[in-house]
Amino acid sequence: MDLFLNCKLRRLFGCHFTSLTCKCCLALVTIALFSRAIFPHSFPGYGVIEWNNLDLILSPSLLLESDDGIRRDKFLEVPQIVWGLNNQKIAFARACLTARMLNRTLLMPSLSASLFYKEVDRLQPISFDKVFQFQRFNSLCHGFVRLGCYSDLRNQTGIHDLQKGSGRKWTVERDLEQLKQSSRGFVDKYEVIRIVGKNPFLWHDHWPVKDYARVFECLVLVDEIAKEADKVVSKIRQIGRKLRSKTETVENNFDAEDSSPRHNPYIAIHMRVELDWMIHCKNLEQRSGINQICSSKQEIIQRVGNIVSSESPTVAYLAVADSLLNDSSILDGWKKGLLPFEKKKLRVDEIYKKHPYLIQSAIDYEVCSRADIFVGNSFSTFSSLIVLERTQRMIRMGITSSCGIDVRWPSYAYNIPGESNGPRKWMTNMSDSSLKAISYGSNAISC
Repeated sequence: MDLFLNCKLRRLFGCHFTSLTCKCCLALVTIALFSRAIFPHSFPGYGVIEWNNLDLILSPSLLLESDDGIRRDKFLEVPQIVWGLNNQKIAFARACLTARMLNRTLLMPSLSASLFYKEVDRLQPISFDKVFQFQRFNSLCHGFVRLGCYSDLRNQTGIHDLQKGSGRKWTVERDLEQLKQSSRGFVDKYEVIRIVGKNPFLWHDHWPVKDYARVFECLVLVDEIAKEADKVVSKIRQIGRKLRSKTETVENNFDAEDSSPRHNPYIAIHMRVELDWMIHCKNLEQRSGINQICSSKQEIIQRVGNIVSSESPTVAYLAVADSLLNDSSILDGWKKGLLPFEKKKLRVDEIYKKHPYLIQSAIDYEVCSRADIFVGNSFSTFSSLIVLERTQRMIRMGITSSCGIDVRWPSYAYNIPGESNGPRKWMTNMSDSSLKAISYGSNAISC
């Protein structure tokens, strides 16, 4: 069933056909209709049953009201979500958590396929469900947050525009108070609260890291994009298998053709050395007084080289900006046994080129997230969200620290020196009270 039809049916019945509440309500409707046919005039002691009473039975505010605790008849609308992939993921999660605080369903927002920081009129909108699975999101986040369709609206009470404040005088406290007031009183009576002003990434943050992680876990790429990432990962592991087959001995009982993917690990390195990043991070170092934000190509190569042994060749996938794809120097100087590939050398750049910027970033994110070892910059949002996701996976397995032990899905920050002149081990601090730190390199548990 496509998304449009699913939204239409949920608008009619106010819930999913599989939910217990929906089944019960449909049964009540059936009984009411049956009773109307048999007893057309009245029930003793209860007066006449009017047809408009069926509107009461079918009302979404009663059907909710709902089996997951989130109101299905009250909605939150937010501005178009913009900028880079991970800025958009954070903005989307913040919008979800705002809707959760207001006990409202978030109307499916529009993302941005293109990347224009200042030229807003050139942004290319793309529907959320063209990137992430809509129904899968609601299934995974059931009872926590919920997405809705514009076709769910009944347009009975109009829209209340809520203007977000700005400037230094608009403090975290004032913003929180505005949200609290909007969750009650006359504002809450509106079917739709529409937040106007700046995009959600720039809103004040009121939620702990674990709440953001909960939302991120529900974001599953649509099959079309996931399959593109599968192709890239498969190519990386295929190259690793071929390279290892040349060095493995017969004593290892290694069959290059039949080996499983686990025998062909790869490292993903989010390599931030492009010019605009170096200018940004140098300015950030000056403003913050922190000198462990920028890393040169030589520092990255040296520190990453101290993670793995040179006994078996290992593919290192370099997630770099397109501006560096023609710079062959990023492939030079790596430790023996560590074999660098970027999308052009892998010959998968055509997979990326046929998609807009947002989808390209989503593919690269998935490739890095699946890596056996990930190395990134702790001041990069892209790197930080990958590590958050990998940390969440480890926690699900009962691992709360990577210090002193070998763990699955280890992550490292190459901008911070660690043991043996290698990069620092990196796990997200899931107990932090806000996500703000994740963009500034301090939201980490390290050894």
